[in-house]
Amino acid sequence: MSFDLNSLLRPHIARLQPYTSARDEYSGTEGVFLDANENPFGSITDQDFNRYPDPYQAALKAEISKIKEVRPTQIFLGNGSDEAIDLLYRAFCNPGKDNVILLPPTYGMYEVSASINDVEIRKVPLTEDFQLQPEKILAKADRNSKILFICSPNNPSANKVKREDILYLLDNFKGLVVVDEAYIDFSDEPSFTTQLDDYPNLLVMQTFSKAWGLASLRLGMAFASEEIIRILNKIKPPYNISGLTQETVLTAIKNRNKVQTMIREILEEREFLQAELAKLPIIQKIHPSHANFLLVKIPNAGQVYDDLIEEKVIVRNRSKVLLCEDCLRITVGTRSENEAFLGALKGVVKLKN
Repeated sequence: MSFDLNSLLRPHIARLQPYTSARDEYSGTEGVFLDANENPFGSITDQDFNRYPDPYQAALKAEISKIKEVRPTQIFLGNGSDEAIDLLYRAFCNPGKDNVILLPPTYGMYEVSASINDVEIRKVPLTEDFQLQPEKILAKADRNSKILFICSPNNPSANKVKREDILYLLDNFKGLVVVDEAYIDFSDEPSFTTQLDDYPNLLVMQTFSKAWGLASLRLGMAFASEEIIRILNKIKPPYNISGLTQETVLTAIKNRNKVQTMIREILEEREFLQAELAKLPIIQKIHPSHANFLLVKIPNAGQVYDDLIEEKVIVRNRSKVLLCEDCLRITVGTRSENEAFLGALKGVVKLKN
């Protein structure tokens, strides 16, 4: 399939002259800096935060490119993945005219961001086992369908999506295909970043929030062609990633072995939690997981959720989400947290009986 990115791009975005910051005009690190109206006397903290950060995070992207095996020019960094989602709508979707295709149940911010940007939402539900329906997706699309969002491993169902179905859609969907891999570190599936050069219509999202344990920093990654990355950089806020975040993640990357240790421990705890839940007669189904959480079907899930809160154990009630009726989403915790949850659940169930 031939792909013309410019045909998707909103015309005024194509014509847009981006804001140029002081660090766009001079990116050196040495000199007397009197160009950005910064405080020359330092900060009121022990660390110096008086200078604006690198607006394009060059040092950080250089390190990320090594561990993700992509080129630095194929990386966009955002204030969480949510910033990339919002920028995609603003770059490619004309309000009141264009549409996006969502595949519920899925991550809720795709729909929220579409609504904020006044973009029509077309939904094609997943199957009962949370897989894509490629032909129905293509049938739902028209010439104004600009973006297709696929979450794999999926949230809230935790399963990985069949790779062949995603490849089929990459070959046949005429807009952008966004593959959200927030939970890819917990899966045995290879990342779609390996196929960026094969598909100019592909954008892959990942995050430092899950496996890396840096949720508070709010750093999301988007990987795509250089052309798409240039567009996102063109319309993002000038200094969207703080200097403190950049420095912290650079330090974290030097300690990558700890990430692999944490992933291994989370996967071990996922197996423990799944095995213990399977012993409970009240559990109706534990959906297959390739993420750091389990989706579990249990009678009267809403009441069980409320009862667990009384025990100071907090899970996520997904009962009102399509295909997730009477389901709780349970994040994998430490062994002590998992045992506390299991103990509370057994207590709640015993009281009910």
